[in-house]
Amino acid sequence: QVQLVESGGGLVQAGGSMRLSCAASGRTVSTYTMGWFRQAPGKEREFVASISGSHDTNYADTVKGRFTISRDNAKNTVYLQMNSLKPEDTAVYYCVTRRISGYEYRYWGQGTQVTVSS
Repeated sequence: QVQLVESGGGLVQAGGSMRLSCAASGRTVSTYTMGWFRQAPGKEREFVASISGSHDTNYADTVKGRFTISRDNAKNTVYLQMNSLKPEDTAVYYCVTRRISGYEYRYWGQGTQVTVSS
């Protein structure tokens, strides 16, 4: 069993930056793909970014060039650096790990709120 705990959310002005962290516990996740999803009010949950155990990355088109995902396997932690934030980035951000297939993951964090003011 893996537990995921996100941190780093909050309120930021449009154009600003924020870094989210997600610490995994229960077992090492160094070989698992880790990633981030988000869900805005009234919208479906959507994929944001992922990083494989070999550090291959994948991004949604909406965040490409603005967000960067990285991981520190020694700390069992994944990060999401978010730059040039827009009001439409406002959402609850969820950390995930152990991809089952496609965009389906086995373990999810509880989420952290990111609010971007205009």
